[in-house]
Amino acid sequence: MTRDALVITGPTASGKTALSILVAERLGGEVVSMDSRQVYRAMDIGTAKVTAGAARGIRHHGLDLVDPDQRYSAGAFARDARRWIAAIAASGHVPILVGGTGFFLRALTHPLFHEPEMEPARRERLKRWLQGQSDERLHGWLRVLDPASAAALEAAGGRQRISRALEVALLTGRPLSWWHAHAPPEHAPLSPRVFVLDLPRDELYRRIDARVHDMLAAGLEAEVRALVRLGYDPGAPGLNATGYVELLPYLRGEMSLEVTVDAIQRATRRYARRQLTWFRHQLPADAVRLDGMRPPGELVEQIARIWQDEEVGT
Repeated sequence: MTRDALVITGPTASGKTALSILVAERLGGEVVSMDSRQVYRAMDIGTAKVTAGAARGIRHHGLDLVDPDQRYSAGAFARDARRWIAAIAASGHVPILVGGTGFFLRALTHPLFHEPEMEPARRERLKRWLQGQSDERLHGWLRVLDPASAAALEAAGGRQRISRALEVALLTGRPLSWWHAHAPPEHAPLSPRVFVLDLPRDELYRRIDARVHDMLAAGLEAEVRALVRLGYDPGAPGLNATGYVELLPYLRGEMSLEVTVDAIQRATRRYARRQLTWFRHQLPADAVRLDGMRPPGELVEQIARIWQDEEVGT
């Protein structure tokens, strides 16, 4: 089978970024970020965005695409990623998609439908109204209006995707799951070779807790303060990211630093659990599981061997 791209995924803090750079060096690749938070400008530390030094000259795509008050959907990623993948392949390099946003990957392997027409003014009014509702209420409405989408999104959907599913159901009269099943897709599905990093749960949590301390030491508090000074509202799409949303009460003097650090760590562990649930049920059946406790060099050679064997086989 011809593979369109190489994918390295796994839960947050599992070591995807560092591994992807080594793989890119080994195979002659370019990296496409598959992270829904790294698309935001001025949000570098809290999203663990690769630095120029860490990138070691490997070209990266999908970083710093929009401002924190703008939305960037899985559909937008799929359109952009197809263009990046085609350009990388045309240059003779290997497209390496790296990140833990499962819905971005699924938008490539299960292409999105042509979205039905929704009157812009009505959609904007509905969007503003939904922003004022609690997460629990949004989940409850979606369970009634679109049980299939609710089940798919509750594990790792996020507020933005749940709100979109409600918009589609309320403004078109048909649930999002119906459109997925009946509307023609925008593109043919891609067939990537997927590698997923696995770690023992206690080791993953240890890395998460350490990463939070590292981010704060690197200046995460100053980064969030700068975003607030720039006028970004706490309800902006970018600022609801883990690490940012928990720091806002601290900046207002409503929470101690110790409590804030604990809140970020707990929220990040919850996010990792949601990712793991998604990976168990949504990744391709032939995804290759990698033992994240092995030395990086061994993982690179395992990935390179499988990728090159398939290339030869085609």
